[in-house]
Amino acid sequence: MLFRSIVIKPRTEDVEGQPILRPLPSAKCRSIGPFVFFDHMLETDYPAGSGMNIRQHPHIGLSTLTYLFEGQLLHKDSLGSDQLVLPGDVSWMTAGSAVAHIERTPEKLRSSGSRLHGLQVWLALPKPYEQGPGHYSHHPAQTLPVSDNLGVCIRMIAGSGFCLSSPVPVLSTTLYAEVSLQTATALTIPADHEERALYVVSGDAQLDGEPIEARSLIVLPVGESVTLCADSACHAVLIGGAALDGPRRINWNFVASDPALIDQARARWAAGDWPTVSGESERIELP
Repeated sequence: MLFRSIVIKPRTEDVEGQPILRPLPSAKCRSIGPFVFFDHMLETDYPAGSGMNIRQHPHIGLSTLTYLFEGQLLHKDSLGSDQLVLPGDVSWMTAGSAVAHIERTPEKLRSSGSRLHGLQVWLALPKPYEQGPGHYSHHPAQTLPVSDNLGVCIRMIAGSGFCLSSPVPVLSTTLYAEVSLQTATALTIPADHEERALYVVSGDAQLDGEPIEARSLIVLPVGESVTLCADSACHAVLIGGAALDGPRRINWNFVASDPALIDQARARWAAGDWPTVSGESERIELP
């Protein structure tokens, strides 16, 4: 099956001191459904007195979704949100025409030391919403639907699939699921969504009988069901959905169907003509 799939090896990046793996975007594949950006925030132990600190920065044309396996983050944005994000929660921010936000380790954990591990993805907004209003919502872990049967646990982070539907207010057809399989169990991944990709966070697994490498993004063949088999305890995520309504340009933190919107956003941020996060003075300047 793998010869009909695209296998993307992520590149290693560093975001304000937090090591990440980034398989998307890639020269091999620019988007999977609405997903245009995929960051795996690697397991990182922060000693006492330190932590992750992503200073104030802007976005347009996308929704960000932060999902933690371990640790805690504080989310603040120019919409007035001030939210503690715990493991299993969904932190969902829609940028629309202009939003700024910060994400950092909460002060209590900075004092004691902490461990962080999770994912952040960007979903491109459909063209009618690109210049719309911003929005933020927080969805505690216990509000996300779960299926747990015969050693296979599926949690629907956003969108729908496997007879589950998440409360996260996505703006296009979306699949974003966390999957945990016990050793020697299997999951059939149906072709219910136009585009799909699989990312194994940890564990040994096979796809249609062929071994797959953990921490690679596997773009699944369109229109075909595939079977994921766990050779050990396996932790993975599935992303996908309907294809975008046209190509997207990504420049720094900006996503748009029209390059002129990115040029305007860059000029506005450089000039300081942008919504600000209350109580925050530090910001990340244009690269």
